[in-house]
Amino acid sequence: MKAGSGLVIRIELYTIVLATFATGMYAINSDAFERLANFVETHDNWELDEFIVAYLVASVGCFVLLFRRAKQLRLEIARREESEDRAVKLARHDPLTGLANRRVLEEDLAASLIRVKAASSECAVFLIDLDHFKSINDTHGHVVGDSVLVELSDRLSEILHGRGTVARMGGDEFACIVPYSTGDDLPTRLAAQIVRRMSEPVQIGTLSLEPGASVGIARAPHDGETASELLHGADLAMYEGKREKRGSYRFFHAEMDQKLRERTTLEKELRCALADGEIVPHFQQVMDLATGKIIGFEALARWRHPTRGMIPPDTFIPLAEDIGIIDQVTFSMLHSACSAARDWPDSTWLAVNVSPVQLDDPWLAARLLAILSEAGFPAGRLVVEVTENAVIEDIMKAQDIFTSLQNAGVRIALDDFGKGYSSLYHLRELKFDHLKIDRSFIHSMDCSESAKIVSAVAGLGKSMGMPVTAEGVETLAEAEALRELGCEHAQGYLFGKALSREDTLALLRGDEDGAPLRRTA
Repeated sequence: MKAGSGLVIRIELYTIVLATFATGMYAINSDAFERLANFVETHDNWELDEFIVAYLVASVGCFVLLFRRAKQLRLEIARREESEDRAVKLARHDPLTGLANRRVLEEDLAASLIRVKAASSECAVFLIDLDHFKSINDTHGHVVGDSVLVELSDRLSEILHGRGTVARMGGDEFACIVPYSTGDDLPTRLAAQIVRRMSEPVQIGTLSLEPGASVGIARAPHDGETASELLHGADLAMYEGKREKRGSYRFFHAEMDQKLRERTTLEKELRCALADGEIVPHFQQVMDLATGKIIGFEALARWRHPTRGMIPPDTFIPLAEDIGIIDQVTFSMLHSACSAARDWPDSTWLAVNVSPVQLDDPWLAARLLAILSEAGFPAGRLVVEVTENAVIEDIMKAQDIFTSLQNAGVRIALDDFGKGYSSLYHLRELKFDHLKIDRSFIHSMDCSESAKIVSAVAGLGKSMGMPVTAEGVETLAEAEALRELGCEHAQGYLFGKALSREDTLALLRGDEDGAPLRRTA
């Protein structure tokens, strides 16, 4: 056999292999291989074996590269799709709880409002704010706080059970959208269920926590026809409920919007009043029931408004706490009161109230003592009054503050005793210097049970070395009864209303002889 014939045979074999391999990769004309064979026969003196082998190897290599590249492209596309899905989920869901976020809530609410108009049905928007979440976070840390949020979000999802949208608005605030039939009381039933479930203990490891929640509800179409109107209404209702009674629910009504406008105006005026010195102390005398002499004064904040007249503390002190300026109000009041009390007799003490909010400040004792030093007022003549409800959340922190003040000579009084928890444990652990009986017991002393309670508290105070002061004394009969029951001190309208700085000094100068139970106004 000629060398050329052998070459042709090899070429034909290579051609068959190449044609089989190339099937499905690209379209090749059927006569291409025949032309190639003819070309080889015509040029049988060329050394084409190596060329054909190289060509085939190169073709296989190209196929392998194309296959690998196609596989890489598929993986890259899958990764990109997964990343896009994750980005979309993060953009529409809360990463901690997995609930929908504000964006999804607003979209779903807009869609629900369209269905309300089309089907003549109704829709309720719930805003849920946790009541004690900040103290949980501050006391136990954010890890525990996050666990509480996850548990409560699961409870909300269980309550709605697919009947609407549950979303986390941010922080410790949640929202729900629930469609319902006209005339159905579903919003009321759900609100009660949410409050009840949110108040149930949350078990995190060995900790048992009770955050609680306040709920505001706005309904479409009664309370608004847009998403912003309904969210605004639910927000107003929730905050009004939180101010009046935590752990409750409120439905929006039109008067709330007017109240908000008035409150916003009052907030601005209060800030200006503080800067302009319109918040001033007035002083209510505390009497010694045995001698009938004035032994001290309680400083009470008064707002001398230029157009509204004198505004009582019950109106603006809660507002100052809500907007975060209660420290400024208290410290300004204390400085003014101490400056006024420097002119009093050395035996006359000054009592000031400390807000529960301020007991969260570990530097409170240092701040109060700094004001005393600046005003030049002896610490031994100051009495700091706190309510029992203010110390129950963190008794150890309160104990540290009280100890620092008492070491400097300041006395601590437990105010409104009997109105709150009235725990003997608190009396023992916090080592109060004074007790003040709540006025509700004084006004009902004609009831034998109230009289027995007053007598018991007076006896308790005496046995523990704590003078007992009765608040809200308005009649001579009440004063005499208190004296017989063993109560040492009293204050109230019987002895006079709270006086200005000048009137208080005039009263003291004219009262040096100590007329018994002297009424000033």
